[in-house]
Amino acid sequence: MQAVVIDRFGDPKDVLTAQEVPPPEPGPGEARIAMTLSPIHNHDLAIIRGVYGYRPPLPAIPGTEAVGVVDAVGPGAGGVAVGTRVAAAGARAAWADFVVVRADQVVPIPPEVPDETACQLLAMPLSALMLLDDLHVQPGQWITVNAANGAVGRLLNLFAQQRGVRVLSLVRGPDSVRALEQFGYGPVIDTETEGWAARAAEVTNGEPIVRAVDQVSGPAAGALMSLLAPRGELISFGALSGQPLIIDTGAVIFKQAVVKGFWGQQRGSEIDRADYVRLITELVGLAAAGTLRLDVQAEFPLDRAGEAAVESETPGRNGKVVLRAGAR
Repeated sequence: MQAVVIDRFGDPKDVLTAQEVPPPEPGPGEARIAMTLSPIHNHDLAIIRGVYGYRPPLPAIPGTEAVGVVDAVGPGAGGVAVGTRVAAAGARAAWADFVVVRADQVVPIPPEVPDETACQLLAMPLSALMLLDDLHVQPGQWITVNAANGAVGRLLNLFAQQRGVRVLSLVRGPDSVRALEQFGYGPVIDTETEGWAARAAEVTNGEPIVRAVDQVSGPAAGALMSLLAPRGELISFGALSGQPLIIDTGAVIFKQAVVKGFWGQQRGSEIDRADYVRLITELVGLAAAGTLRLDVQAEFPLDRAGEAAVESETPGRNGKVVLRAGAR
């Protein structure tokens, strides 16, 4: 089969190569998927660079999520039938014609959900939904999120809207404001405008903001803390600024605030099976109804994975870059 392989860690454009390798065989409790589409996630690129929390032994096939059709199952892989169209996340070696995953990782995908959405349905959307779940907020309560025009911010807005939770979205620049408002999300505040914090208090009618999700770190985390209500929680979800958290100690102490992190991969490995099924059912239902649609900006064959990685990191993207198996 054809697969994308790295023999060393480094810049994706320099280390990604297409090679012919033997197809994997499913072991006990495993299923093999004939891959259709597999997305390029930021964490995939971090793994390739060797700077993620997980470093695979080399040589390695990258890729952690895919949609395709089950073409073989191992002993004891109950409930998974050959010929079923499925999605899987938390996989290893997904950028290949065939990928083997645990049978309990696969999720049957109804025909109403296109491949473009299905291939990226379980990683980032599930992380965003688990995050919202972990915030323990009630309908009518306020949360806030920065970098809200990114994928996580949009998903958090969508899921919160479905659950009746109100979201104050913080972005930079009028284009990002317009983009979010076109999706029907709001209120949206441009933090580059004068008096934005006072405006935030105005649009929330002074009601308490009980949770804040920080994707930027640096001083932006401190700005979120300033909006947070007493005994609120600030959740660190990312560090787009590349800086450590910069938060006023006095605000943490006197608000008796909690600051904690969220790592979707670890959270997913710990989730109770019943909760996992509940959240997956919610996700697939939203996708099947057309409420949740995940765009693809560009599609590349496996032997152009290096170009695809460059495209994935090009600013101004409005959808995911994906790899297609069998497109030679």
